[in-house]
This record gives sequence, structure tokens and C-alpha cells, in this order.
Amino acid sequence: MADLPTHTIVFEILTRLPAKDVGRSKSVCKQWYALLSTQDFVKIHCSRSVVSSNQRVLLIDDLTCSVRPIISNNNDYGPSSTVTFPFHHQNNDVSILSHLNGLLCVCLNHTYELLLWNPTTTAFKRLSTPDSHGFYINNLDAIGLYVDADDDYKVLHIKRRSGVLGVYVYSREVDSWRNIPFITRQEYLSPHFNWSAGTFCGGTLYFTVCECWIGGTNVVICFDVNSEQFKEISFPPVPSNGMVQGVLVNVKNVLHMFVSTGMFEMTIDLWTLQGDYWIKVLSCPPIPPISKAGFAARTFSPNHVPATQDQ
Repeated sequence: MADLPTHTIVFEILTRLPAKDVGRSKSVCKQWYALLSTQDFVKIHCSRSVVSSNQRVLLIDDLTCSVRPIISNNNDYGPSSTVTFPFHHQNNDVSILSHLNGLLCVCLNHTYELLLWNPTTTAFKRLSTPDSHGFYINNLDAIGLYVDADDDYKVLHIKRRSGVLGVYVYSREVDSWRNIPFITRQEYLSPHFNWSAGTFCGGTLYFTVCECWIGGTNVVICFDVNSEQFKEISFPPVPSNGMVQGVLVNVKNVLHMFVSTGMFEMTIDLWTLQGDYWIKVLSCPPIPPISKAGFAARTFSPNHVPATQDQ
């Protein structure tokens, strides 16, 4: 081992370890701690974890939390393992707002507090402060988790309170909140606009901002995490004669959006962002409406017995 270069040990061996073992390896020496904390290491470790045998889903149900492996050959789940919440909570209390590299930003619904939580290591950090930072209100606020050029994990919190919009950034390294300006149209302050959670991709946080009625305005707000500047880009060019909903997804560091449109018959398209413009890459066949009779037949068919609480 003494003859192996440090770069080989860190980037060819340690990147293949489970996340818990990587956390323990940070205690070996200051050099390893610094190297294992870089974005280069995180990216390589994540890329080697993104294989079918390593895929897992985190399920939160009332008072319990569990992790299930995904069985890729039959699109099923394996046996679950219980994850214990390391913080006090109540029934049906924990909502996941954003995630990045295994780190979660969650909200405790009974206190409105924001927390950073790593389910693998069980470490967590409360983000609430006595001066009212770090409290989240559903349907009014938006959250985005990101990492900047200095490898500092941060939380962007967009708050709407009585017609006043405030934008705040929490730094995990500094352990404090600060205010930054929001430079775009003020009408997005209105509760008539629905903000999505932020999706981090290529050094930018993206939010969909959609007006809550048919034919309303739909845009994408971009936040450059290094310059801390906002800008607005267009929504994919979809028909506006029905309900419109966009879901952002980061696929191999390329931003995609699933867009559903329609009223009674729904259409779903997949778009990818190139520069500031959207390119359609996939269209799904229209989804016809399900009649009440058809829904009842599906729900209560002999081959589909609704689960009871005992089951």
C-alpha cells in the first residue's frame, strides 16, 4: 500500500466503497478528508454507485422509514430494511423537499422546521434559527439543494409571505443563512403561481413556475449557484388549452422535463434543454380518460383486492 499513489487509492479504490465506509475513511488523515470531500470524488463515487445492484428507494410511511433495493430485471423491490429517524417527529410528519448525492433536505410538518439529513450515516442538522430562518410553508415556499464551486453544500429557500418574496441561502460550511436579491418579475410573488422544488444540473438550480389555471403563464426560473443570479427561460412550447404540469429531471447532468398537458385526455412529452431552448425527444400516446364505471371495475376486480390496514 505504501507504494501506491494516493490518487490511485482514493479515486480507484475508495470510490468503490459503500457510503458508510467512505465516511469512516475521512477520519484516516487530513489529506484523505480533503480528497474525499471534493466534487470530483463525489461524482466518481456516484457514477460507480449508479448500477442496477446499487439502486435503492427510500420510503417514508407514517412513523417508519425503510430502504428497499430495486430489482431491475423484473422492476420489483427486494426486502426492506428499516431506517431509524435520528430526530424527533410525529405521525406522517417528514416530507422530502430536495435531495443531492444522498443528502436530503426535509421538513417536519408539525413544526415547519427544515433539516439536512443523511439517511446512510444518520447524521442530521436543523436549519431553523431564532430569527425565523429555516421554516418552510407548503404551497408558498420552494427549496433547492446544491453544491457550489467551493464544494460547499447549500440550500436555496424561496419564501413568499403576505406578498413579500425573500430569497435566502444556507451554507453548510459556514452554518448560517443570508439574504440574496431576486431579480425577475414580481408577479411570481403571487400565490396563484406554483413553484416546484429546485433541480440541480450543471451548476444551475431550475424551478418550474406555473400559474394555477388553464392558459396561465408557465416559465422556468434558473439560479446560477456560483454567480447567485436569477434568470428566466421559456417553458417547452406545449398547448395551453388544458392543464399543464412540468417535472424536471437530471439525467447524466443534462436537464430533462416531462410535460403533461390536456384536460380529459392527457399527453405526456419528454423534453431536453439545449442552451436556453427545449428540444422534444419523446412523445407518449394520448392517455384517454377513465370512466367512473371503468375505474370501479378495475378497483374491485377479483384479481385486484384493495389492501386493508391489517394487510
